[in-house]
Amino acid sequence: MKGNPKVLESLNALLADELTAINQYSVHAEMADNWGYGKLHEHFEKRARDEMKHAEKLIGRILFLDGRPIVSKLNPIHIGGEVPAQFKNDHEAEATAIAAYNQAIALAVEAADNATKEVLEHILADEDRHIDEIEEHLDQIEQMGIQVFLSIQV
Repeated sequence: MKGNPKVLESLNALLADELTAINQYSVHAEMADNWGYGKLHEHFEKRARDEMKHAEKLIGRILFLDGRPIVSKLNPIHIGGEVPAQFKNDHEAEATAIAAYNQAIALAVEAADNATKEVLEHILADEDRHIDEIEEHLDQIEQMGIQVFLSIQV
């Protein structure tokens, strides 16, 4: 099925966001592991896997629409040197992704591509959950202090 060029362009932009997020979360996971924060390592690693699943869905949809997935493009990656900075950078990335998914959904609706809209809505729900979890961690850091928060992550 030949897809709408604007929808395909939007899907490839979202794919770049997801591929960037995979790398950012993977580096944060390995940093947490290196620091001995096992629970935090698992948190970031799971998030990287979630983003990988999103990338796979986007690639599948692009291919279905007879497009070519662009997997060689990454956006700037923002690695935090300490845990609070990592969460702040991740929050910014998720907020940007949520805005992009909402725009892409509107574009899919405009193009009368309801199947793409549905794929994007499922991913958007995951991104909403991700930002909620990040905000939860940032609140915990603020309320308990970074030392207590990190002691729980060992």
